[in-house]
Amino acid sequence: MDRRDFLKASATALAAIGLPAISPLTHAAELVKVGAAQAFDYAWLKGKARTLAAAPYEAPAQITQPELKALTFDTFQALRFKPEHGLWAGENRGLEVRFFHPGYIFPTPVHMYEVVDGEARQLAYDPDMFEYKGTGVNGRKLPKDLGFAGFKLINHTDPTRDIAAFLGASYFRAVGGEMQFGLSARGLAIDTGMPKPEEFPVFTAFWFERPPTNSEHMTVYALLESPSVAGAYRFIIEPGSTMVMDVDAAIYPRTGVERLGVAPLTSMYQTGENDKRMANDWRPEIHDSDGLAMWTGSGEWIWRPLTNPENLRFNAYGDENPRGFGLMQRDRNFDHYQDDGVFYERRPSLWVEPKAAWGKGSVQLVEIPTVDETFDNIVAFWHPEQPVEAGQELLFGYKLYWGTQMPADTRKAKVVATRTGIGGVVGQPRTYFSWRFAIDFAGGQFPMLGGDIKPELELSTSAGKVELTSVRPLHAINGYRAMFDLVPPEGDNTPINLRLFLKADGHALSETWIYQYSPPNNR
Repeated sequence: MDRRDFLKASATALAAIGLPAISPLTHAAELVKVGAAQAFDYAWLKGKARTLAAAPYEAPAQITQPELKALTFDTFQALRFKPEHGLWAGENRGLEVRFFHPGYIFPTPVHMYEVVDGEARQLAYDPDMFEYKGTGVNGRKLPKDLGFAGFKLINHTDPTRDIAAFLGASYFRAVGGEMQFGLSARGLAIDTGMPKPEEFPVFTAFWFERPPTNSEHMTVYALLESPSVAGAYRFIIEPGSTMVMDVDAAIYPRTGVERLGVAPLTSMYQTGENDKRMANDWRPEIHDSDGLAMWTGSGEWIWRPLTNPENLRFNAYGDENPRGFGLMQRDRNFDHYQDDGVFYERRPSLWVEPKAAWGKGSVQLVEIPTVDETFDNIVAFWHPEQPVEAGQELLFGYKLYWGTQMPADTRKAKVVATRTGIGGVVGQPRTYFSWRFAIDFAGGQFPMLGGDIKPELELSTSAGKVELTSVRPLHAINGYRAMFDLVPPEGDNTPINLRLFLKADGHALSETWIYQYSPPNNR
């Protein structure tokens, strides 16, 4: 699966707004179930995944119907699910499930099951569930066992807009109170950003545990398969102003995996205030996320602004028992984006919080060049230090938080903006190349600083020379601006790592800002 094609197909498909609500005169349709009921729980699913991992991999079947393969982005969007056929439609269970039709670049039929009182039965595909007008598809000619491509969740607070959707490989998205989709998560990442093809595990089946009446959450189980692994997943999903997904994952490798990515997050960054390489659009900034935040096992808070590099860029940040990490959209100012169609300032942040000690490893960040916003070019995940070998059982538990308000927060000042540009002193001739950095900090203990306390800059660089450093108040944000110029080594284009924070009286006042700068060739 190619991320560019996936995002083009799913950006609207996952949002899927504008579906007609069930009117009081419309009765919910009874979903047909096939096959005998089978005992089901998470232990059974883990056993299923372990058994699959012990056997040779069998790729899931793909659709063969030419008319479904020929669907375009627009015709796939026109192939709409009828709300009255939703699982639990009209039953006042708090949430209901609606399904995506297979086709276009989603060729893998996914099996869906309902779990009631510890027993699961498969939900049958029915062409009456979908509108086919304008798609070129005759639903009556499709096989009865076609299956589905994925599903979306509808909350009782709004019957027309979905709050979460699972579609394509192991990708899924969700929203917070802003009801705005943005970045994605995945079940697992394998060999992302390596000089060999990336492997995309697939959720091949889902089980929906029927919630009680007027429930505020629901439980979804998933079976994950790929040539290298099989896995069992449990999602306890609780909608809200910040949506919470409590995730348990049991991963069973078939083979050794060189780069395993746990709790992978996928986002888009084209251009922003710190990186204007692709600033060729009338909008000043275009991104779903503007930075990677990390809360390390030692308690340090780190902020790494995202970039759109010229070449693929990979960074690994070593840690032990991380407390959390996430791709954030901190900039919430409409004026900075000027996009009144997709509203980047409303895009959710996504925070990963481990539920137990994960041991040694690293948060890894992959930044891929992109020329436009239709390509998810940012990936972040946890990579365990321990080698992944066949026959293991790898257990990971974590929570995902979707929205603008995250559960964990530093009491130190945060980076609210990173700006870069040509260095030097205005009005004086520039006799050598330098690059200017301006980092704005706000919040934390700044309002409590006495008049005699002056924040200082703690700055280190892996190469080059730093000059023209300063820290001064920035009253517009009730914070401080740190500035410096970096003079790269002459004739050396090796990326330079920068690290900076503000301190006073020996105490850190801010989180740690880190950055990787690539000097230009022609300077």
